[in-house]
Amino acid sequence: MEEIASQPNPYTLPGDENITGLLATHLRVADLYWASEDMTALAVHAGEQLAAARWATADRPSPCGLIVFEGGLGLVEVGPNLHGPATALAWGPGPGETLIVWHLMTAEQFTGGMPVPNPAAVPPLIAIREARLPVTAEPVPLDALPAHEGMAPSRTIVAALAAAWHLMEQPQLIERTVQEPHRADGRSLRRAGLPADGVSLLALRRQYTPQDRDPDAGTDQRTYRNRWIVSGHWRNQAYGPERSLRRQTWVPAHVKGPEGAPLLSTEKVNVWRR
Repeated sequence: MEEIASQPNPYTLPGDENITGLLATHLRVADLYWASEDMTALAVHAGEQLAAARWATADRPSPCGLIVFEGGLGLVEVGPNLHGPATALAWGPGPGETLIVWHLMTAEQFTGGMPVPNPAAVPPLIAIREARLPVTAEPVPLDALPAHEGMAPSRTIVAALAAAWHLMEQPQLIERTVQEPHRADGRSLRRAGLPADGVSLLALRRQYTPQDRDPDAGTDQRTYRNRWIVSGHWRNQAYGPERSLRRQTWVPAHVKGPEGAPLLSTEKVNVWRR
């Protein structure tokens, strides 16, 4: 990595050297994550319902990280009338009280499968833009994030990242395993002074049961004669010492109402089969 970084790179613009160096610094210490296609879909869906987020160190699974979203997160604006696919996101401390979230595409997406003069100069993942998010004590509305260099952060992209961070804290929903590097790769990483801790694989559990109940369940003195589907949603869940802290927790879609009662079918229900 250092050898490539020391060479002139024809794929960066003048003045990008410092930003490129900061990204390289973040990646050297980043924890690595891979989100399965199902996990990616849930992160995007749950992010659409997330109103605000915090970007402080305590809110991230790692101070610096890199997460690849299988299937990608969609297109992101990279210039006037120009968009590129965001397949991975990297994050780390930015100037002042900010967090930089790098949007990356794969080398194959970047080259379009065409031959390039110097393939060694094209890394596996290429940053196509950045978002600078304010690090604050209180959550920042996702619809009101400040623009950087004339471009506001893509709400879909940063909301999916914040949602993924929250979902990682829910083991009843997310199965998290670690894929260790091959022995030879591990030795190469250690010789280069790079972490060799493996990649955290994030996937939805095939079956899960919500661990909490609606706070109003059984408290309104009404008798229900039907069952109905409650859509997945976020809840500001209490946790910690004497339940004095709060964090966003995703409540999966579930059926509510007395067992055995008829299921109302007034709404369209989408069934997602694996």
